[in-house]
Amino acid sequence: MEPTTHPPTILGWNAGLGWALKGRRGRKEEEEGGRKKKSRVEKPSQGYRTDDMAPPSRLLPATLQILRRRCASRFSTASSIVSPPSKAVLYDEHGAPDQVLRVADVPPVHLGDGDVCVRMLAAPINPSDINRIEGVYPIRPPLPGAVGGCEGVGQVHALGPAVTAPLSPGDWVIPSPSSFGTWQTYIVKNESMWHKVRSDVPMEYAATVTVNPLTALRMLRDFVQLNPGDAIVQNGATSIVGQCVIQLAKVHGIHTINIIRDRPGSEEAKGKLKQLGADEVFTESQLDMKNLKSLLGALPDPALGFNCVGGNAASLVLKFLRQGGTMVTYGGMSKRPVTAPTSYFIFKDISMRGFWLQKWMNSDKAEDCRTMIDYLLGLVHEGKLKYEMESIPFSEFSLALEKALGKHGSQPKQVVRF
Repeated sequence: MEPTTHPPTILGWNAGLGWALKGRRGRKEEEEGGRKKKSRVEKPSQGYRTDDMAPPSRLLPATLQILRRRCASRFSTASSIVSPPSKAVLYDEHGAPDQVLRVADVPPVHLGDGDVCVRMLAAPINPSDINRIEGVYPIRPPLPGAVGGCEGVGQVHALGPAVTAPLSPGDWVIPSPSSFGTWQTYIVKNESMWHKVRSDVPMEYAATVTVNPLTALRMLRDFVQLNPGDAIVQNGATSIVGQCVIQLAKVHGIHTINIIRDRPGSEEAKGKLKQLGADEVFTESQLDMKNLKSLLGALPDPALGFNCVGGNAASLVLKFLRQGGTMVTYGGMSKRPVTAPTSYFIFKDISMRGFWLQKWMNSDKAEDCRTMIDYLLGLVHEGKLKYEMESIPFSEFSLALEKALGKHGSQPKQVVRF
């Protein structure tokens, strides 16, 4: 990996911090004022060596010596608390992820009074992460030097002296709402952006709770008033969202009708979804018939449908819906448009809606987001919510990326372990 020719940044967290040292007078004033304050720093289990730092090309030798001494001595004053040297997955331009991503050293970041330094434990590779790197996602971090990732879990490493949140070194936290830049080993961010989560669940679940499970929960709650005994229909049922929909619906007594693609291993996939609580699972080819509802037996016609595929798979969801039913689209994996016969609107009075978690997180409805995250992790702890993932060490990030891009066939969700 070639070294970066410009200073990498920690975007979305404390952009711009950690590069320019203050003048002697500024340092003296900060150090004198900082002696009156106490700060808390996690005692690392293995520590870090200052000679491991990759010095940025713009810093003078004297400056590098100061940074090394500060990292090694772990000052207790606010002005001198810095994060350890970090490694991050960066990109300077949009394009194919396996072409534009690089792993680079990131210099220490100075903590502000209300900042929290977090050592990242794990972060997933989501489709939206890939889309951001490709430049096709509506919200993207500025370039160059963007850090990948938008979700993950970490452990509190150090706290600024003015932090009032109930956090202590060693606590597990997640960025809430999710933010750019989780594919790095250390992150510095204001205390308001961290949410403490329980640490008695598998790390991979804490790292992935904010996007897919929360999407499933909100879609079940926000569009149609569902009661125990009602039914929903969805395509893309083997996705993480699809698996979560099945289990969350089961918790609330709601039946699920699930559609999956025709491919090798589809019978095995059916069995796994049934174990999660799916009532019915069909491949698309099984639904190539006029009277689809004859397949439902005693199940009621679905009031709500979820589409993350588009094309024919979306049309199948629409066919199942009852009079006045609603289909919610939250993805388009086939990259084919959603089409519906005119008769569905006139005679069935169906509705078609869209859901984008990012937009929901920016609304007033997001106030209870952290409560929902705690609820979901509670279900994980109780064994009522689970989904397939594969944990891969950060040293094998390239392999995890290849799997996330589908270069090794169908693979579970890739979660990078730092």
